[in-house]
Amino acid sequence: MYAIIATGGKQYKVAEGDIITIEKLGVNDGETVTFDQVLAVNNGKLSVGSPVVSGATVTASVVKNGRGKKVIVYKYKRKSGYHKKNGHRQPFTQVKIEKINA
Repeated sequence: MYAIIATGGKQYKVAEGDIITIEKLGVNDGETVTFDQVLAVNNGKLSVGSPVVSGATVTASVVKNGRGKKVIVYKYKRKSGYHKKNGHRQPFTQVKIEKINA
């Protein structure tokens, strides 16, 4: 059984027991979160919503919050002496899928 959920502007295919890394949620470690934007559910028969499957939810528990690896952003213009170095670390939330309610 799997489901396709939407969170943080992205779509994820999840099954029970999966650990996925998503965009940061404002939830502490150990708490549970419910995703109600379930786009599709497959439990032997595929149910596709338009846009969401009515009554379907996915329950997950937060494993950890953190920040990703640093990405270096380097801007450079030739012949003018202009260069700028900047770094960015994207915050994330790691969740474990507990139950798919369809």
